[in-house]
Amino acid sequence: MLNIIQNYAPVFVDGALLTLKITFIAVLIAAIFALPMAILRTNPSRYLRIPIQVYISFFRGTPLIAQLFLVYYGSGEFRPLLMDAGLWGFFRDPVNCALLTFTLNSLAYQTEILRGALQSVNQGAIEAGRAMGMPASLLYRHIILPLAYRIAFPALGNEFILMLKGGAVASVITVMDLMGQTRRVFSQTFDISTYFTAACLYLLLTTCFVLLWRQLEQHFKRHLTYSQSKAKATLKRVR
Repeated sequence: MLNIIQNYAPVFVDGALLTLKITFIAVLIAAIFALPMAILRTNPSRYLRIPIQVYISFFRGTPLIAQLFLVYYGSGEFRPLLMDAGLWGFFRDPVNCALLTFTLNSLAYQTEILRGALQSVNQGAIEAGRAMGMPASLLYRHIILPLAYRIAFPALGNEFILMLKGGAVASVITVMDLMGQTRRVFSQTFDISTYFTAACLYLLLTTCFVLLWRQLEQHFKRHLTYSQSKAKATLKRVR
């Protein structure tokens, strides 16, 4: 294993950086669209709710590797249309296909996480805000969203970790991420410790992220605890 690390360390580092890049971008883009989709998901109108529910059911109910194949190999079936639309340059790059697939997959999971968090917000806090005359925009900004994200924060961290590990399937479409580089090194050395090295690197990445996420969670908890105390004091003065 030491020989593998000494001889191929730059290769593993390049693969790990690409893995982190794809994961961060996919999860970040998904996070931007997850909130509005979660709000629509809770809308009483079934014309708004059902299409999002079908989308979520598809991406949560099918394997990530099947979704990746549908995007990467399926786009080839529509090559003339994509070329006419100027999109073939995007879809012929396996990294772009992996990024798109992971974004769509993470969006489905984050939307459902936030949907549950929004529905779990204490109704008493919402009614108190309405009693103070808060419009819907302020109600969401100062009460609903801070409490919802506090509830969803641990689950969102788990979603990042799952995407980081699940993203290893990108190597099957020739993406040279950490697992892709590992497969290439193994094909040259036939040393099984190559995969053990990759497993240790994945463990290192996830451990670092968990520690960072816990620090962020503690920071936001202190901020939200102060905000809740201030809100309670304000309500007492109003009464």
